[in-house]
Amino acid sequence: MIVLRPATLADLGLLRHWDNQPHVIASDPNDDWGWERELERSPDWREQLIAEIDGRPLGFIEIIDPAREEDHYWGDVPANLRAIDIWIGEKGDLGQGYGTTMMQLALVRCFADAAVTAVLVDPLAGNVRAHRFYERLGFQRVEQRRFGEDDCYVYRLNRVAWQPGGVSAELL
Repeated sequence: MIVLRPATLADLGLLRHWDNQPHVIASDPNDDWGWERELERSPDWREQLIAEIDGRPLGFIEIIDPAREEDHYWGDVPANLRAIDIWIGEKGDLGQGYGTTMMQLALVRCFADAAVTAVLVDPLAGNVRAHRFYERLGFQRVEQRRFGEDDCYVYRLNRVAWQPGGVSAELL
């Protein structure tokens, strides 16, 4: 069973290790997460989570409120949205269905707030595998956009289109 727990400063070495994996770099080549600083902060507009399977760290998820996020990465967006970043840490864990379960758990967290109307993701425009992944989960491509140095597609999953996929909030 996959569970999500808050990321802590004790995860610093693990997150640095994952950041150096070629498949992680390929999906997020230009971001510096500033782990040392960010793991010590807990703003109320963000959750940083470690996914674990049977107690073994598997991946990372960040859920933010993009309207309240202090760097305004998403620009001027309406209230009641969430944005997710997600990755699997080790290449050997790719293609096992873990990402789907992690994303379903993240979506349950997002839509647990009745005010949340949609969730956004921003995979690189060239990451066809990620596009298929999000589309299988019901996300719709809404625009192509540049975020810093990265050419991305913005995908949106509206609450009315969301299918919980059998994942319950009890797993959170």
